[in-house]
Amino acid sequence: MTQNIHPTAYIAEQASLGKNITIGPFAVIEDHTQIGDNCKIGSHSVIRPYTKMGTGNTLHPHVVLGDLPQDTSFKEETVSWLEIGHDNTFREGFTAHRGSAENAYTRIGSHCFFMNNSHVAHDSQIGNNTIFANNVAIGGFVEIGDNVFMGGNVVAHQFCRIGSYAIIRGTTALSKDAMPFCLIAGYPVKHYRLNTIGLKRAGITGERYKLISTAFRLLRKNASIEHLEETQEIKYLKQWLAVKSKRGLHGFIALGQK
Repeated sequence: MTQNIHPTAYIAEQASLGKNITIGPFAVIEDHTQIGDNCKIGSHSVIRPYTKMGTGNTLHPHVVLGDLPQDTSFKEETVSWLEIGHDNTFREGFTAHRGSAENAYTRIGSHCFFMNNSHVAHDSQIGNNTIFANNVAIGGFVEIGDNVFMGGNVVAHQFCRIGSYAIIRGTTALSKDAMPFCLIAGYPVKHYRLNTIGLKRAGITGERYKLISTAFRLLRKNASIEHLEETQEIKYLKQWLAVKSKRGLHGFIALGQK
C-alpha cells in the first residue's frame, strides 16, 4: 500500500483509507470515514464522521466534508451519511453536510467539479458530471440531475429540483424547480430556451434534439407532450415532470421574447 501522508495530518483509528492516498499538511480524517483509492486530500481539509468517498477524488485546501447539517433540530448523536462517488474535484472552501435524519444520505455522484466556496446542504442529491461555479449554495433536500451547470453565485431554495442538462445563469435565485435541458435565468426566474450548446456537446443532436425542441415549445404553450416519441430524453422529461413538485415550476419567457 502506497501512502503519502504528511506528518502533521491527523488520521483517526477508525478511518478506512484505500491505496495510493495523498494527505496534505494539517488535514484531519475523523473516525467512521471511508476514503477510496487514489484520493488526494489537500492541506487543512477535514473529513468528518460518516463520510464515504469513492476513488480518485481530489480535495483542494480547506474542504470540509460530512459536517453536521445546518438544521436546528438535528441531534449530534444521529448517524447519517455523506456519500460521494468517483473522480470529483472539490476546490478551496467547498463544504457538504451529511443527512439530517437517522440513516439519511446526502449524495454526490461522480465526475463533478465544485469550485471555490460552493456548498451542498443536507439530504441533497447531486448527479454525475455536474459543475458548481464559485459560491453556488443549495438548500436542503435539493435534487440536481446529471450534466447540470450552476453559474457563479446561484442559490437554490430547499426542496427545489433541477433537471439534467440544465444550465443556470450566474446570480440566479431558484425558488422553484428548473426543467431539464433548459437555460434558466432572469428576475423573475424563467426558462428562456434550450441549453443548445450543452446538448450538442453531449451528442444530443438531429431528431433527438428536434424532439426536445418540440417538447419545449409545447410546454411553453401549456400543451401536452404525451404524444411525442419516447426517445431517451423525452422519456426522462416525462418522468421528471410526473414527479409531484414541492416547490412548483418556474415559468417560461413569453412567446416572441428572446
